[in-house]
Amino acid sequence: MELTTNKSVLDWIKEKAELVKPDNIVWIDGSKEQLDALHAEACKTGEMIKLNEELLPDCYLHRTKPNDVARVEDRTLICTPTEEEAGPTNHWMEPSKCYEMLYEIAKDSYKGRTMYVIPYSMGPVGSPFSKVGIELTDSIYVVLNMSIMTRVGKKVLEVLGDSNDWVRGLHCKCDIDAEKRWICQFPQDNTIISVNSGYGGNVLLGKKCFALRIASYQGWKEGWQAEHMLILGVENPQGEVKYICAAFPSACGKTNLAMLIPPEGYQKAGYKVWCVGDDIAWIRKGEDGRLYAINPENGFFGVAPGTNMKSNPNALLSTKKGTIFTNVAHNLDNNTVWWEGLDKNPPENAHDWLGNDWNGKTSTEKGAHPNSRFTAPAVNCPCLSKEFENPQGVPISAFVFGGRRAKLAPLVYQSKSWNNGVFVGSIMASETTAAAAGAVGVVRRDPMAMLPFCGYNMADYWQHWIDIGAGLDEDKAPKFFNVNWFRKDDEGNFLWPGFGDNLRVLEWIIKRCEGKVDAKETAIGYVPYSEDINISGIEDEITKETLESILEVDNTLWADETKGIEEFYGKFGDKVPAALKAELDSLKANLK
Repeated sequence: MELTTNKSVLDWIKEKAELVKPDNIVWIDGSKEQLDALHAEACKTGEMIKLNEELLPDCYLHRTKPNDVARVEDRTLICTPTEEEAGPTNHWMEPSKCYEMLYEIAKDSYKGRTMYVIPYSMGPVGSPFSKVGIELTDSIYVVLNMSIMTRVGKKVLEVLGDSNDWVRGLHCKCDIDAEKRWICQFPQDNTIISVNSGYGGNVLLGKKCFALRIASYQGWKEGWQAEHMLILGVENPQGEVKYICAAFPSACGKTNLAMLIPPEGYQKAGYKVWCVGDDIAWIRKGEDGRLYAINPENGFFGVAPGTNMKSNPNALLSTKKGTIFTNVAHNLDNNTVWWEGLDKNPPENAHDWLGNDWNGKTSTEKGAHPNSRFTAPAVNCPCLSKEFENPQGVPISAFVFGGRRAKLAPLVYQSKSWNNGVFVGSIMASETTAAAAGAVGVVRRDPMAMLPFCGYNMADYWQHWIDIGAGLDEDKAPKFFNVNWFRKDDEGNFLWPGFGDNLRVLEWIIKRCEGKVDAKETAIGYVPYSEDINISGIEDEITKETLESILEVDNTLWADETKGIEEFYGKFGDKVPAALKAELDSLKANLK
């Protein structure tokens, strides 16, 4: 039964149904009855395994094909009329050529299958920030994951009404053929097409495809921002909450920071940290002239390995009910799941992520795939902010950028202005972890952590950041900071304790936003005085001397860094915003 009379929706579905030829069409209304029936069907066909109802209520295990376990950057295309619009950091194909290729692959691929129509909202239904998408899929796994990660069902179509402002998404499992796997975004058409994959990152089209690639383009055209940023609130003992958006490349502790647990001393004093989002922020200017952010998602699509009660208790507790686990080990003794780094007790009687017999005590093979995942409802998170569903979003005090740098970046520094902050984000980089102790890996630039997710030319994206800043009053604009939890000594040991102790740096950041603490000006920006970073309770882990050493700025290393920045900017030719070139020139002059 159709759930809408919206002509643009019905015409598009009819056209796609004629292409893929499903045996039948099912509209997802968001009801518990329908989702329960789909869970039961997925278990009957073996697509999912129901886990222990007492230990993991309403939780399921799913396995993807071994050739389909991660996002595929080289097969992710931005299809704009000209290659320049996509920019040098995206893979590009001309739209009409790409449609032709995709339709050839998708043709008749739903024969013998059901087409599920998923109406979903990115963001709280009806929020001025939110956007509607419709995903067509032949995968129950996709339906059930989308019902966790987004708000799905009839209410979404009611809010959409007769509007044509919605994102079209077509997903076809086809044969899961890696040679014909494509994840294609058409920003000008509000369209996403994904073929030959069943892995979440490629097929939950609300996630990176819509919430970042398409939305970043929409934001550019409509005057807002879609950013690869966590959103957290820090509540002080007086009950005041300040919100921070932060961007990190992968493997830099983003989810840990989003769900940070304050150190004991801070907890006793009454500090709390609230998670609004762990991955994506949509940001708009509010009526009061400040920037506000929402998390457009409704769940967490987290990496399982390494998640445990020590590294991230809030993430682990989020998975205890209503969660779908993908490509983890299956503990047959108690019908639960396990992964590397969960605990020190791998199951003796288990199936690995491929479904083969596995004994964790004796096997040298991994039980879970390194990129195995959990899809968990945000509502499960013990530190979820009470502002999570606020349709107006939360006011942002600071933007924080970060990366892994063994020697270069200090523990924290503040930019000198909005444009200087955009510059700091544009030069973000991480070092790949090198085998030799203390050896420095390859520097990978990942501006604003958006390199794989920007839906248009990155130089235009930087200019958009600059334009946003130009439209804000200086006293209302968020301040910019850069953090580096990963400074090392000459033996390759980390010098900062990290994890919950990162709150000590956030505290300084908030004090700077409030004008409550002074800072030392350096060539790159403002650095804390060591006495303004609270290390009480961790003196045995970090001395005042060590703290001072990781706040130092080495001008010689930075002068070398400017060469790498120039080389990276060179990829964008004369499209690099003049304001950023001026910031680079200014940095070079300061270093002299």
